Amino acid sequence: MTKPLLQPLVVNDPFDDPVLYLDFLFQKRALLFDLGDIRALPPRKILRISDIFISHTHMDHFADFDWLLRLVLRREKKIRLFGPPGFIDQLEHKLKAYSWNLVHNYDNNLAFIATELHPNAASRQALFRCQRAFSQEHQENNSDLSPGVLIAEPAFRVRTAILDHGIPCLGFTIEESQHINIWKNRLQALSLPVGPWLHDLKRAILTQQPDDTPIRIWRQENGKKYQKYLPLGLLKRQISRTSPGQKISYIVDIRYSRSNCQKIVELIQGSHLLFIETTFLHKDAEMAAEKQHLTARQAGWIAREAGVKKLVPINFSPRYSDRRQTLVTEAQEAFKN
Repeated sequence: MTKPLLQPLVVNDPFDDPVLYLDFLFQKRALLFDLGDIRALPPRKILRISDIFISHTHMDHFADFDWLLRLVLRREKKIRLFGPPGFIDQLEHKLKAYSWNLVHNYDNNLAFIATELHPNAASRQALFRCQRAFSQEHQENNSDLSPGVLIAEPAFRVRTAILDHGIPCLGFTIEESQHINIWKNRLQALSLPVGPWLHDLKRAILTQQPDDTPIRIWRQENGKKYQKYLPLGLLKRQISRTSPGQKISYIVDIRYSRSNCQKIVELIQGSHLLFIETTFLHKDAEMAAEKQHLTARQAGWIAREAGVKKLVPINFSPRYSDRRQTLVTEAQEAFKN
């Protein structure tokens, strides 16, 4: 069993809004990158989202915040959002577009914690709570994370770089701390079930718990729950193998420039998966520059320079609706050759 912790899903067709959904294996949690059209995601998947990363607030990257809001309203939930300079005020304007005179009757208190990033400056943070009619509340950002690090948890971290799209635009990379493989044949040999308990085992390994830590192993059969405990050290030796973690990067809506390329290559270096815009064909490079986007060939060059393992082209211009494969081929040839 070698499935990584994070399971990526490109939500829309490459000719539609770029949205990347990262589902956590054996957890009711997901990360979302950009918030354009998300109607293809079933509500149950949207309700798993804990953190949202907005590259910039052009409509095709931020329009469906309203749909997300409608689904999570009246739920006890905190969602963290990260965006570029000006993001907090833009989020506030979206929330102020609605009337909230009845929310004091709600039992649950939805909250959004918004962080906006600034070049060469500390990030700014604000809190928006449903029971306070989503009025903006200042929140001290007491994070001791290194510059560019948005989230650092035992299992993974998220980093960003501020890029140029005519306006600031964020690129993102997600890095697993370690990849813990579970040997299915050894589970069977020990008569151990597959299930959510394996997430508890992985978390205990990642947080370096003592070897005598008891791990609860349980399964349900015919309506009855069976459980037992085994020490962490035994399970580590018998059924697991640790290897370097997966790295996934997401880059959209940037102009091709030396500054952007340097920042991107540094951010995405060695990524196992790179989701990157291939908006224009290179024969239209002049138009791409005017619109502050990459060509497919430029995306391939960047991926090759960064030593990426696999390139996934996204965010195609509709002008090429009958030349989908041409965009893909141009990007992959530049990447491989």
